[in-house]
Amino acid sequence: MTESHPPAGGTPRLNTAVAHNARVWNYWIGGKDHYEIDQRVGEHIADMFPVIREVARADRDFLKRAVRLLTEELGVRQFLDIGTGLPTADNTHDTAQTIAPDARIVYVDNDPVVLLHARSLLTSAPEGVTAYVDADVHDPDAIVARAAETLDMKRPVAVMMLGILNFVRDTTEARDIARRVMAAVPPGSYLVLTHPTFDAEVGGEGNVEAMRFWNENATPPITARSHAEIASFLDGLDLLAPGLVPCSRWHAGDGAPAVPQYGAVAVKP
Repeated sequence: MTESHPPAGGTPRLNTAVAHNARVWNYWIGGKDHYEIDQRVGEHIADMFPVIREVARADRDFLKRAVRLLTEELGVRQFLDIGTGLPTADNTHDTAQTIAPDARIVYVDNDPVVLLHARSLLTSAPEGVTAYVDADVHDPDAIVARAAETLDMKRPVAVMMLGILNFVRDTTEARDIARRVMAAVPPGSYLVLTHPTFDAEVGGEGNVEAMRFWNENATPPITARSHAEIASFLDGLDLLAPGLVPCSRWHAGDGAPAVPQYGAVAVKP
């Protein structure tokens, strides 16, 4: 079953004159749901920072590995995917419901193009539910309230925040958003997180100029953070092995290259 929840304050107007993260990311991972401006900005950033396409693919592969582990090995049957972006292949429900057809997934985003495609592409296995909520990450209370219309908040939920807290400019606010969402789910729930970094030891120094260009030419503005800052979003949770590491190396086997995007899965005790 697929559900769609309308926005609380109206869907934002589609602006095709300014590149948008959801559409540029779609371009980087080989999707088709983007405009000329998204391609131009995406190409320029890729010229400045060629590893960005590897980051995009690594982030998507991390999602698949994390959802598989949570569903297959840890028995999770509910997912709250905040900042889902444009649906492509291997979305959260694709992996989760292949393993557990009764899994329930709520996607959250506030881009009108994402909303348009979510209604037609985020289909569900008959035994489960896939819902879409139009809401902003800066309003975690609204997200939780709308998600509770589909998810049982008395049972464990895997909260997916892949590449979304980097669009919250203030680190204290980003930390508070993560804490407020995790406070609303019961013990045994998980936070799944990826976030870009400037840390030189994982090649993040190349992010500096590329992000400056992005913030001058696209939306929403982005912020990279250090390992320690990102780790603070997981305070009060217990990290699963191997901890907070480049997402390309998380459960990826020996020899996987590092990308300047950290990833982690942590459980609420």
